[in-house]
Amino acid sequence: MTVRVALIYYSSTGTTYQLARAIEEGVVTGGGEVRFRKVRELAPQSAIDANEAWAAHMRETQQVAEATLDDLEWADALIFGAPTRYGLPASQLVQFLNTTGPLWGQGKLVNKIASSFTSVATKHGGHETTLTALNNTFYHWGAIIVPPGYADAIQFEAGTPYGTSFISNNGELDPDETARKAARFQGRRVAEITSRFLAGQR
Repeated sequence: MTVRVALIYYSSTGTTYQLARAIEEGVVTGGGEVRFRKVRELAPQSAIDANEAWAAHMRETQQVAEATLDDLEWADALIFGAPTRYGLPASQLVQFLNTTGPLWGQGKLVNKIASSFTSVATKHGGHETTLTALNNTFYHWGAIIVPPGYADAIQFEAGTPYGTSFISNNGELDPDETARKAARFQGRRVAEITSRFLAGQR
């Protein structure tokens, strides 16, 4: 059974984007069809231009479509990712989540499978609080949260059972193969659990 997965992320300099691409690979391996979407950038152009990596990443991903509420309604499963900002998800993703009221009000997000991932600049920079903050939205929707947990040995190497995360060392490091493996596992797990859930509903 092919499951439909909306993979929606925000990334400024590319770390979270790279994790999202690895998760996408995992979803496809698990039999899923992916809508890969970014959320709208809210920062002023002057701030972006002042950071070479940020400006470069924006140019490199200009062809990635922006997420819409239709993507959420279409999907059987939703995977959201954003870097942490003071232990919370980046405001760009939060702003998108704040537009989902119409779907929530109609009950159209109930029983969607949901999962989250993040990246951080420093070792204790808010991995888990960012992931659990994203999960708070899922509770309100009535979604079913599927974390990676410790369902695969890679999680003992890669860190949190709440969702994939990676420490970029203030943007100096790209996700390594351990982080990518963890991301692929999360994507595959979401696709496989969603398939089982849908099969049980039929």
